[in-house]
Amino acid sequence: MGAKRKKIYEALVDGATEGHSGRSLYDFVQKRCPKTSGKKIVRASLFALTDPDVTDRNVLDVIYALAIKHRMDEVRPGEDHDDDDAQTPAPAAEKPKSKKAESVDNGDRHAEP
Repeated sequence: MGAKRKKIYEALVDGATEGHSGRSLYDFVQKRCPKTSGKKIVRASLFALTDPDVTDRNVLDVIYALAIKHRMDEVRPGEDHDDDDAQTPAPAAEKPKSKKAESVDNGDRHAEP
């Protein structure tokens, strides 16, 4: 994990442990990591949810709620984007051919008597 993400993760867990939740937790993380984005906070949240060292059910619930709430937020102008995936085009989905279409394409026709 990168140093930035670890710092955000630590702020997130510290804030949730101190009793922050929702907007209060988001603001707490923003205060400790001023150049962070919602996307980075969501990623750090997901890391915290999978970390076996974080065992407090209330902390996990608060972090989960924050991750879900901010998962669908739009990217704000001027945010630091550390993700190259936005510039990579999505793969085209191919529709699978039916067996009937495949047999016609391959010339497999049943001869009628």
